[in-house]
Amino acid sequence: METSVNSNSKTSVFSVFKTFLKLGLTSFGGPVAHLSYFRKELVERQKWVNENQYSQLLAICQFLPGPASSQVGFALGLLRAGWFGAISAFIGFTLPSVILLIAFASILPYLSGEMGIAAIHGLKLVTCAVVADAVWGMFNKLCPDITRRLLTLAVMCMLLFVDSTWSQMFAVFVGALMGIWLCKQPEVETENTINVHYSKKFGLMLFTIFTVLLLMFMLVGGHDGLFTIAQIFYNAGALVFGGGHVVLPLLQDSVVGTGLVGNEQFIAGYGASQAIPGPMFAFAAYLGALIPVEQGPFLGVFVALIFIFLPGFLLVGAALPLWQAVSHRRTAANAIAGVNAAVVGILAAVFYDPILTSAISSLFDVAVAGIGFIMLMYFKRSPLLVVFWCIAMSMLSSYFY
Repeated sequence: METSVNSNSKTSVFSVFKTFLKLGLTSFGGPVAHLSYFRKELVERQKWVNENQYSQLLAICQFLPGPASSQVGFALGLLRAGWFGAISAFIGFTLPSVILLIAFASILPYLSGEMGIAAIHGLKLVTCAVVADAVWGMFNKLCPDITRRLLTLAVMCMLLFVDSTWSQMFAVFVGALMGIWLCKQPEVETENTINVHYSKKFGLMLFTIFTVLLLMFMLVGGHDGLFTIAQIFYNAGALVFGGGHVVLPLLQDSVVGTGLVGNEQFIAGYGASQAIPGPMFAFAAYLGALIPVEQGPFLGVFVALIFIFLPGFLLVGAALPLWQAVSHRRTAANAIAGVNAAVVGILAAVFYDPILTSAISSLFDVAVAGIGFIMLMYFKRSPLLVVFWCIAMSMLSSYFY
């Protein structure tokens, strides 16, 4: 029987920050890979939550707009060390990517040589190994019967043939319905529930703040400076499903189309955001530094960063106590079982396209990524070691061939 481990008293705020700072420095590969890193570090190693609790967090964040991996990290920090833990998780996970993204953009021209291209290719191989490990582990844990395995396969096939912004959201919704119908589960045991330290009333207040801000930014116009930055990035964070790869084109319309940022500057930062660890939503900090405001670029960075993440975090905070109130019911358990199977199918589809299709170009790549997978799955090595392995092998191959 799994033990509940999400006690606020067990981990200090600084410990949460330190853990997520490490993740922020090493979590390459985008949101799907981030969720894999979180599971490896916080479920398997540190046991902050058990597999069932983690799968519930995944399901909740898949239903909400915003950056799913950052929302899961925020929720993990919240469950582990309260609101300060949630904030420290956000800062720890995001700060490295903010610093690296701005620095990376300045050195991007120097990474156009063979060694730079090989290093970036190595990071893609890291993503293959990490996501393969996560998909396999979650498949075994979350899909123990033929019904859920078939649901996972159906979702994976659907997403491989239907390329749409809303397809993942639709898959999660269908997974919930199929779970209620087909995945008959016992009521959620007490040790598997997600326990938050605040009431549904406070959650409703958070949702009210989210709604008021969204209406204000959608209806009020004609302002300049910091208000414009807050408006652009809050709307992007509140209305986008699918994470960083979807929000970047939306931001391009908002900042390039309005002349706030040049197209060449945007493309340079867009390229950099594909190679950094941590959340792709940190791209907002890069754009905030470029948008001219009287108060200076530092405040532009701060406002852009806070307002693109804020709506997703408000929604997570609002959803958790509501989920706590219904999660013990058998219908909710059935729905989550179906959603978990759908999420595994989503991860499997993303693992194939675009991760495998963009990273694997030779048998050598297969061997390097395969050894990285074995290091994670069977020898339980640190993902950081896999990062060094894949980059070194990629650069070595480029040097000789």
